[in-house]
Amino acid sequence: MKNFNAKKLILMIADALIIAATGLFSNLILMWIDIVRDVVGAGSYHIDWSTVTLVIAIEVLFCFFTLNVSGAYAFFWRVLGKHEYLSCIFGAVAGLVLSTGLMAFFGVFDNGVPLLLLAIQALLSLGTMLYIRVFAKRAVLKLTESGRAENYERTLIVGAGRAAMMILTDIENAKKDPNNPSRNILPVGLVDDDRSKLGSKIMGVPVLGSCMDIPELCKQSNISLIVFAIPSCTEDDRQRILALCSETQCKIKMVPYLSQLLFDDSNPQLLNQVKDIRIEDLLGREPITFDKDQTKSFVEGKVFMVTGGGGSIGSELVRQIAKYKPQQIIIVDIYENNAYDIQQELMLEYGDSVDVVTLIASVRDYEKMDSIFSKYRPQVVFHAAAHKHVPLMETSPEEAVKNNIFGTFNTVTLAEKYLVEKFIMISTDKAVNPTNVMGATKRACEMIVQYKAQHADKTDFITTRFGNVLGSNGSVIPLFRRQIESGKPVTVTHPDIIRYFMTIPEAVSLVLQAGAMAHGGEIFVLDMGEPVKITTLAENLIRMYGKVPYRDVEIKFTGLRPGEKLFEELLMDEEGLKSTENKKIFIGNQITIDENDLLEKLSRLRKFADANDSEGVVKMLSEIVPTFNHKLNK
Repeated sequence: MKNFNAKKLILMIADALIIAATGLFSNLILMWIDIVRDVVGAGSYHIDWSTVTLVIAIEVLFCFFTLNVSGAYAFFWRVLGKHEYLSCIFGAVAGLVLSTGLMAFFGVFDNGVPLLLLAIQALLSLGTMLYIRVFAKRAVLKLTESGRAENYERTLIVGAGRAAMMILTDIENAKKDPNNPSRNILPVGLVDDDRSKLGSKIMGVPVLGSCMDIPELCKQSNISLIVFAIPSCTEDDRQRILALCSETQCKIKMVPYLSQLLFDDSNPQLLNQVKDIRIEDLLGREPITFDKDQTKSFVEGKVFMVTGGGGSIGSELVRQIAKYKPQQIIIVDIYENNAYDIQQELMLEYGDSVDVVTLIASVRDYEKMDSIFSKYRPQVVFHAAAHKHVPLMETSPEEAVKNNIFGTFNTVTLAEKYLVEKFIMISTDKAVNPTNVMGATKRACEMIVQYKAQHADKTDFITTRFGNVLGSNGSVIPLFRRQIESGKPVTVTHPDIIRYFMTIPEAVSLVLQAGAMAHGGEIFVLDMGEPVKITTLAENLIRMYGKVPYRDVEIKFTGLRPGEKLFEELLMDEEGLKSTENKKIFIGNQITIDENDLLEKLSRLRKFADANDSEGVVKMLSEIVPTFNHKLNK
């Protein structure tokens, strides 16, 4: 606090000198006026100089008190803003008024209260006080910036607790290492909602205000980086503070949740664990956790096949499976680029310690898939291969049927034939009361899996159902990012459209957990928390790029696409919910499938699909999935 007290004393002395000088000067002005008017004596404007000395002394004492009470000294020059200037004005005016009232009460003024003198003095002293503060701010900022490299990141730290202290320690230590990128971080200040910390310092860095002051402080202090350093923060407070941070044009980095922090010999510093803010940090809930021991016992030593293994969900499945020492992973995908990418990633990460086989094949091709099952004999199959883009499937419904429905039928048939232990299909909330072709095909896939589960003896057939996945190939996020980066408007179909969201790792953890706990026939549903408004998601993403929604980046509403709903559902009316050992995972009751009816309708559907008859395909989908409410996009 020594530096702060010295600065405070300097400012108090400056204010005292200003009040004294303006008092003397004001009286001198009035004396000149009296001389010009030639009415020196009774009724003169100025007062005698001995009285002026007493008036100034009393004014200084009162102004010291009122300026201090108003908070005019409880800040740092480099962060002066509107609030601080108003505190100065209020404190000075209050001090002058109170001192004048006291002196008038005790009869200090012989010829009445010299209102003109006090008015001139108030204007001069206020103007000079404000000018001195503006000048001091500019001088301090100039001195702070002088000699510093251009790549220094002026940083505001949110939170003035233990995590902030550890980060400041790491920053200080980083200065000793010329190769440490953290040495370029310049901590300017901290904010904390604990008002008792205001004006204090942590390792020489001042606490400048509360979280509500973040936008103003970032603007005033030329902040380029915000570090969110409250790992134990509640989710409501986290979202509130992140919303304030996103109003700035600063980069935002975050200390992970307390449960996610790691401290060991290889990772001793907190600063190393600070990460960029991601869009999932704005979802409004903590990441969902799963029983890793149960997953490990499920995966270890088994042969796994992942269809669509190069896609966003499939590749994450492969990554997480690889962590738990499987005997072998078979990646099956029709798109060779994605399959190659995940193959190379695993080779770089694990070398020869994980046996990975990458095969280019389509689930539509029964004979090819039969040869793969026959050769590799997978024990667990994750079926992630599917066409998922809603608008594209509206214009080519027969392709959605060929790939999604009959690709699934081929795979479940082969899983049963080769005595696969568990077959887990990836489904979607769009399968519930579907209004589009993609959702209807996925509901038909669920029915096929349930049909197999009704009579399978050796294989457990399971469905996992969840909402939209952030960052997946079909997610809105990649599209929004491309639009922002190219300077184009962000397109949202409807201002009120809402969706459930989860991250790719969460989705895959659900799938693995479901596979571990499943006994066959279940539809696993994830408690995804509150739905997210897509417009809000777009606004937050724009702010994460340091831009202002509707000003820097336009949000354009294009209207609902064919087959698109304002909201999605996770459960059908006829499905109940049963809880599981994981409070975030529920099981929908198995619905009895009329096998003969389903097979007969699938046979007719195949004929329409093979004939590329879009109208016939959509009509048959409506027969297979009674809850399908759709109009063909012509």
